[in-house]
Amino acid sequence: MTDNSDHDAGLRSARPPQHFVPVRRWVLDSFAELHELRTELQDALTAQADQLTAAQPLSTLAQHLVLVASELATNAIRHGRPPTIVELHQHEARFLLTVADHDLSSEPRLAGDRPPGQGGFGLQIARRLSADVAWYRTDTTKVVWAELNP
Repeated sequence: MTDNSDHDAGLRSARPPQHFVPVRRWVLDSFAELHELRTELQDALTAQADQLTAAQPLSTLAQHLVLVASELATNAIRHGRPPTIVELHQHEARFLLTVADHDLSSEPRLAGDRPPGQGGFGLQIARRLSADVAWYRTDTTKVVWAELNP
C-alpha cells in the first residue's frame, strides 16, 4: 500500500462571514469536557429552535452541529494548545461554529487517503456536513470555523 500522507492538504484560510451574532461560548481544557460541550450545545440549539425552518428538522441540524463541534474541538484539544474555545453563532436559521486553540505554529490539515484508524478525518467530516469550513489566525489563536445551514 502506498503512503498517501503526503496527499494531506491545508484547509482554506479565510475569515467567517461577519453577520453572525454570538449565542454561546465554551472553554475546554481536556477531552473529559467534550461530553458537557455536546450536551450544552444540544440545549443551546433547542433554545434557538424557533429560528429553524421546517426544511430541516432541528434534530438533523443539531446532530450535524454537535458532530462538527465535537470533531473540531477534539482536533483542537489533541493538536493545539489549551485552552480550546468553542463558540456558537447564529444568523437567522444559519449557524457558525468557531473553535480556537493557542498553537500558532501549525495549520489545520485535511486528511488524505489514509487507512482507517489512522485518524485525521475530523476536518473531512466538518467539510461534508457544513456549507463552508476554513481557518484563520489572530495574534493569539488559531481558529477553525464551520458554517451550517438548514
